[in-house]
Formats: sequence, structure tokens, C-alpha cells
Amino acid sequence: MADQTQSPDAVVAGATGYIGHLLCRALLDAGRSVRALARDPDRARDLEEEGCEIRKADVLEPDSLPAALEGAKVAYYLVHSMGRGSKGDFVELDRKAALNFAQAAAKAGVDQIVYLGGLASGGSEHLESRHATAGYLGSAGVPVTYFQAAAVIGAGSESYRTLYWLVKRLPVMVTPRWTSTRTQPIAVGDVIAYLVTAPETPGAKGQVIQIGGPDVTTYGGMFSELASAMGKRPPLQLKIPLLTPKLSSHWIGLVTPVDAGVAKPLIEGLTVETVVDDPAGMALFDVSPTPITEAMKLALIEQGVAPAQS
Repeated sequence: MADQTQSPDAVVAGATGYIGHLLCRALLDAGRSVRALARDPDRARDLEEEGCEIRKADVLEPDSLPAALEGAKVAYYLVHSMGRGSKGDFVELDRKAALNFAQAAAKAGVDQIVYLGGLASGGSEHLESRHATAGYLGSAGVPVTYFQAAAVIGAGSESYRTLYWLVKRLPVMVTPRWTSTRTQPIAVGDVIAYLVTAPETPGAKGQVIQIGGPDVTTYGGMFSELASAMGKRPPLQLKIPLLTPKLSSHWIGLVTPVDAGVAKPLIEGLTVETVVDDPAGMALFDVSPTPITEAMKLALIEQGVAPAQS
């Protein structure tokens, strides 16, 4: 169990999420002391056993944040309200949460906030909210390193899970227009590498950094890549341009375990191109991008599914 009297090298808000869990473990592996914040500490017991200090905190409860951020120099913000379980407006919840965190971080003397958002800044409420969050996080004067990523390829990513179950269950797909949208997906291991090294990378502090893998494809192309990694024939895709995001989300809700309420804002974001147009930020880092073919195989292994032999 971590010593709760020492100041941590890093605080992770959103530690019980998929990226948050992986980040906490990677920071520990890099020799950092980590304070993991969780609304429900029971969900972070595995992280405590691995060496994280666990603090009960909720970004929507400002009074819980000062002690949680005390002594920290770097704070990771991996929180978003979509799918949080509330029936309220996730855009407004995102705003309140980020402002609370920004103010508490400034008062605690945090030197840097590291935030992971979406590669596109508009085109859907989901993407616009994620982009606006970066501004709210910087509103109290703490420099924000804002990573913008497209679809993350990893076993716990909602985008990947949607792809996996559609490919697994449907040999023929009725596909909407968004499956032709260009995207530059990134392996989850690469995302974690950027996040872990951000505080020590010269020139990264306070910057907007677009990150993506080495391959530009489409969502339809991702279906085919994953099918090949699974050893399956790529699904036959019958394009239906009039299939709206709302109808698509219901379709996904029927075929996959992904909740339709989460799927709808995600799919609205898929109508917007997510391709790196400014690679200067990536050039600051010593991260070798993982090809999409390898990223799909690694995601299957992480999921406990044996990929097809090459």
C-alpha cells in the first residue's frame, strides 16, 4: 500500500476508467508515485494493491478535490461525463467538472494538467464538449498539455469494442455513410506512452498535441483490418447513406454490448474526419507508432482472444 503522507509524482483523475487504469500501472512501472482518484475507491482496490495511493474524490464535488490534489505537480484528467450514469446534460457536467478541477489544481500549486481528448474539435456534441474541456481546464492558469487522439485501439475502448462485436457477429453489414469517414486510429499502448512521458518532454507543457498511428484509413477499413486479425473474412458492407447516427446507435445497441445511449454521441463523432494535420507535437516524443495491423492483434491479445497467425 502506498504511503499517503508523501506527495505523489502524479495524480490521476479518472483512474478507474480503461485509460486511467493502464496509465496508473504504466506510471508505477516508470518508477513514479501515483495517487489515483476514484468516486468509488472499491473500484480501485487492484491499483492500491499494485502500489497506488487511493483517494476518494469526485470532480463534481469541489470540496473533495483540495486534499486529492495536495502536493501534486502533475495532474492527469481522464474524466468525461458521457456514460457517467446521469440523465443530465453531459456537456454541462463536463464544464462543471473541468472548472472544479482547474480551480482546485491552481490552488494546490499543480504545475501541469495533462488531458486526453478527441482529435476533432467539432462535428458532434461529444467532440465539442471534449474540446471545450481543455479550455475549462486551463481557465485557472495551470498549463494544460492537451492530447488529441482519434479512435483508440485497445480492448477496453468503446470504439474498438463496437468494431469487435460487429465483426464477430455480422458477416454482412448494412453500413451508414460514417463508415467511409477517414480516421487515423492509434494503439492504446502508444497513447499511454505519450501520457507517461508528457511531463518530462521538453516543449510539451501547455501545448495541443495531435496524436495518431502511422495508418490513415476509414471506419470501414478498420472493420476489415480487425476481421483479418481475427482470421475472419472481412464483412460484406452494404452502404445505406440515409442510416442516421440515431438509427445506427440502436442498431449497434442490438448487435453489441455497447449501450445505445453511449453509442449515439460516439457515432455522431464518427461523421467527422479525425486525421492528424499537425504532426509537430508528436515529433517532440520518442514514441514509435504501432501499425494498425499490429495494434488490432495486440487488442485481441489484451482481450484474451488469440489473433490469427500471419
